[in-house]
Amino acid sequence: MDQAHQRAIAVIAHIDHGKSTLSDRLLQLTGTVSDRDMREQYLDRMDLERERGITIKAAAVRMEYRRVRVPTGEAMSDRGPGAQASDGELYEINLIDTPGHVDFGYEVSRSLAACDGVLLLIDAAQGIEAQTLTNLYLAVDAGLEIIPVLNKIDLPAAQPEKYAEEIAQLIGCEPADVFRISAKTGEGIPDLLEAIVAKVPAPTGKPEAPLRALVFDSYYDAYRGVVAYIRVIDGRLSSRQPIRFMVAELEVEADEVGIMSPGPTPVDSLDTGEVGYLVAGIKEVSLVKVGDTVTAAGKAAAEEPLHGYREPKPMVFAGIYPINGDDFPLLRDALDKLKLNDSALVYEPESSTALGFGFRCGFLGLLHMEITRDRLEREFDLELIATAPSVGYELVLTDGNRKMIRNPTDMPDRSTIEEIYEPYVSVMIVSPSEYIGTIMQLCQERRGELKEMHYLSPERVEIRYHMPLGEIIFDFFDQLKSGTKGYASLDYEPVGMNPSE
Repeated sequence: MDQAHQRAIAVIAHIDHGKSTLSDRLLQLTGTVSDRDMREQYLDRMDLERERGITIKAAAVRMEYRRVRVPTGEAMSDRGPGAQASDGELYEINLIDTPGHVDFGYEVSRSLAACDGVLLLIDAAQGIEAQTLTNLYLAVDAGLEIIPVLNKIDLPAAQPEKYAEEIAQLIGCEPADVFRISAKTGEGIPDLLEAIVAKVPAPTGKPEAPLRALVFDSYYDAYRGVVAYIRVIDGRLSSRQPIRFMVAELEVEADEVGIMSPGPTPVDSLDTGEVGYLVAGIKEVSLVKVGDTVTAAGKAAAEEPLHGYREPKPMVFAGIYPINGDDFPLLRDALDKLKLNDSALVYEPESSTALGFGFRCGFLGLLHMEITRDRLEREFDLELIATAPSVGYELVLTDGNRKMIRNPTDMPDRSTIEEIYEPYVSVMIVSPSEYIGTIMQLCQERRGELKEMHYLSPERVEIRYHMPLGEIIFDFFDQLKSGTKGYASLDYEPVGMNPSE
């Protein structure tokens, strides 16, 4: 399909604002998934995602949408169900459903690099939350077209007019420009599909240029090796073509290229702007890095790689040990394979007198740690024990050397330490303004330093603190939720190391 008829979008939102349900309705309305095969959270393929009702891995899918010719002044929804069958132009929409939890923000930033626009989804009963703002800033930094959408307008507690005003102030549009939908009932979805085609720009790559494709995700298949999700930025990628991974400096042949529609479907080639997958028979997991550029091998290769991603820094550390000591090699293989699917995971071997051999692992947060442990136990059939989470400290010793410690047992004698630095984070809390006092008291008890506070609307406030990471990794979120009756939302990002006692 020509570039003018392609669109690539991601859905971004706070956790539990209805991203997966919206993806389900779009798949149904475009006929990508038949009513008979439809199930809730269609793109969430992991049992863990379905049990917890959250998205952990971003998932890409291609939909075909035949645009309706609607007379001026008439809304699509006036035409009732089945309007899509009208004789209009055919568009290809590549949709990426992203996670909403702060711990998986890295998945979101990678997905946005493969998109031209985003649907900013906000719950009409809850309004803007901390993670919504974080994801919005990621989209603005990436220069993407933003389509604001209020979901769950069918709920009795919904206040679409109030929150449309709030969104309009935040992104600088008119309240009337905010789409009002119900992903559950399907209300407003036809108009939203029309807006995706009308507002999101087509890809701007050069079809005649040398091939450059961005690897934005990957997973390990026991039979086929590494499967990479890619977006072709310039040129064309054909099946059986000799290719080169530029960062890994690896030359292989593309055994198969294909699209997700919604399951893997092989195609002859992927053209400029298209999103799909690539299988090249690579069995060594460490060779395919997310953010790498795929180009043609030999003389036809591109010279400049695409901008990759900055590596995420682990925030929370814990030891993971097999209950049965003989399972240590299995745990190492399992971590290698999981690392491909979750590039934010960091690990190194360590031993303990009580627990034997295991790994000291770095995670982006407590939920990330919990999910990783669950996946290791389920997907690789291991029995594991995890130590209490901790953070890493940097020591400046009296002899001038610097040393990172992530385990209390590595602490040297106090007399050899000149200075200790601990990781600090910038904490963003979005809450109803009546709880400001409770939030400030909690943050100050945890050695927090107030940086700024501003009102999103008369009733909602955004507060920013700088705090030690060690103070928030245990029960800070629980205390925040109980102190604000569950209304506050939290997001944080690292701001470096500060001197500490």
